[in-house]
Amino acid sequence: MRLLDAWTQLKPVQRHTFLASFLGWTLDAFDFFLLPLLVVKIADDFHVGIPALLGAVTSTLLLRPVGALIFGLLADRFGRRGPLMLDILLFALFECASAFAPNLAVFIVLRALFGIAMGGEWGLGAALALETLPSESRGLFSGILQQGYSCGFLLATLAVWLLLNHIGWRGMFLVGALPALLVGYIRHNVPESPAWLAREKSVTKTPPFPLFSNFRKHWPLYLYAIAFMTSFNYLSHGTQDLYPTFLEKQRGLDLNTRTLMNVINSLGAIIGGVVFGAISQRIGRRKAIGITVALGVCVVPLWTLAPTLPLLALGGFLVQFCVQGAWGVIPAHLNELSPADARASFPGMMYQLGNFLAAGAVVQESIIAAQYFPLPNGGSNYALALAAITTVVFLLVGLLTACGPERRSADFTKETADIA
Repeated sequence: MRLLDAWTQLKPVQRHTFLASFLGWTLDAFDFFLLPLLVVKIADDFHVGIPALLGAVTSTLLLRPVGALIFGLLADRFGRRGPLMLDILLFALFECASAFAPNLAVFIVLRALFGIAMGGEWGLGAALALETLPSESRGLFSGILQQGYSCGFLLATLAVWLLLNHIGWRGMFLVGALPALLVGYIRHNVPESPAWLAREKSVTKTPPFPLFSNFRKHWPLYLYAIAFMTSFNYLSHGTQDLYPTFLEKQRGLDLNTRTLMNVINSLGAIIGGVVFGAISQRIGRRKAIGITVALGVCVVPLWTLAPTLPLLALGGFLVQFCVQGAWGVIPAHLNELSPADARASFPGMMYQLGNFLAAGAVVQESIIAAQYFPLPNGGSNYALALAAITTVVFLLVGLLTACGPERRSADFTKETADIA
């Protein structure tokens, strides 16, 4: 199904809901990626090394499961819409507060608080959107929805390029407070999830915290989903968070060139997510991910080891095409695998627990690069470290995908009503 046809077939309320969910994830990612893009500037300002500053990235990732748990439980109990608005307000507030951090310790604490708010957004937005959209176009819109993450990275890249020299890194974090405006759009245009309303109208009520009550029955699924999402999060953060530092420190690219490279990477990610999200509706979720893994392993050497800038740009485009191509399947796949009465909490919690376990990716990569891939001048060979680690992670994603279940095109409203 072509994108334009699928979009025109949606009801106005479905369009508003999808747009709000997409923008929420986009602006959440925008706020997150400002930090990886400004690592060198902030580290210099705080007079600390890059590995120390990268601890702020790790603190964000470590606290995201807390947000997924808190806001997921609220959404399963009280609906998706209200908790989503509260969550967006909070991550905008903590982003703004980061601009006023006087030292690294305070900055890390504020990024951890931001991580709590960031952790809640994805599960709520994905549940609200995918429970509202028709099942036959779920794969396509899953791919688009997930690429809010790449669009956020693209917007952050362009914002840094345009504004950094005028307002400094602290000013960039003040710009990150703008997502709060999205709350007004949701309040006036987005209704509650029909699947959640169907459950609430049922005479038989589900337990107040279905994420916990489902664990005894579905514990193998829980453990599998955590391992699965750990590999995915390591793949995404492992290919994105340290890459700007690699371009600046090892390849010596200036801000304009780095911006162009990041834009090219983001375009590859967005196209890959949409393409493979749509493909997964036809051939299945696991097969679509498997294709991206096979292609990804083949293009990794071009991504960091290419001798010329055009080839390096091509490698960046292709790797992110594959990485986010796989990720484009995830919103639909995780929501379909979820127990029906825990659809706001299970996908978000599994996603963010995977983030928690992969939170050290950027620090680990920098340490491995320094210890095992040193350069003669005393620097780190980020190129070899990133290529070696990413190849292994691609293969792990493929293995876990092949071993897992699939429930393509599950009827969310009927499932929720049956359980209720």
